[in-house]
Amino acid sequence: MEVIRLEGVHKTYSDNGVPVHALRGIDLRIEKGAFVVIAGPSGSGKTTLLNVMGALDAPTQGRVFLESEDISLKSKDAIAAIRLEKLGFVFQAYNLIPVLTAMENVEFTMMLMGIDQQKRRERAMEVLGELDIEELANKRPNEMSGGQQQRVAVARAIVTNPSIILADEPTANLDSETGANLLDLMQRMNREHGLTFIFSSHDQQVIERARRLILLRDGMIEKDEILEP
Repeated sequence: MEVIRLEGVHKTYSDNGVPVHALRGIDLRIEKGAFVVIAGPSGSGKTTLLNVMGALDAPTQGRVFLESEDISLKSKDAIAAIRLEKLGFVFQAYNLIPVLTAMENVEFTMMLMGIDQQKRRERAMEVLGELDIEELANKRPNEMSGGQQQRVAVARAIVTNPSIILADEPTANLDSETGANLLDLMQRMNREHGLTFIFSSHDQQVIERARRLILLRDGMIEKDEILEP
């Protein structure tokens, strides 16, 4: 089943009045349960493409469909609701809320969705346990290592069972062993729960895990390859 489709997507920015064509006519379909890596040189459009798929950025031209629903022209409120309910994000800089514990960070999206406190606490503990970090439940980000913070970020991204998890350079601030452990975890979530992961990365160990590799250059798809699992 298709979870996301892009049709003729362009994204143009203005840099001091000079147009910058970050994406140039992207056509792309991604199936449910995919483990996709978007790679390419710096400035190729990787992060822009991820942001468009995650409804963090609107295309200048073209359409984006999430589970067959055209989200390109929706209102800001509707887009915010879609991000909340259907999309999970893992960022390079973790983006945890510093004053909240791991438990509270993982609960945060569910709180915004209006889920009952007891239910969201139970679900948060379930996910922390599944990721083997339940001992971090009452720790704040400044009491955790980078790898622990990123695991909490993954827990927060998957806790609501989103349609897609978008991960922008998730291993960039981690040493190679910690990054490998994080990727093991994401692969397990993909395999056991059918979660759809889309990465933007130039990290070779991320690229080597891809079941589908999309190479960008100058805002265009240079290569789109299905790999052996």
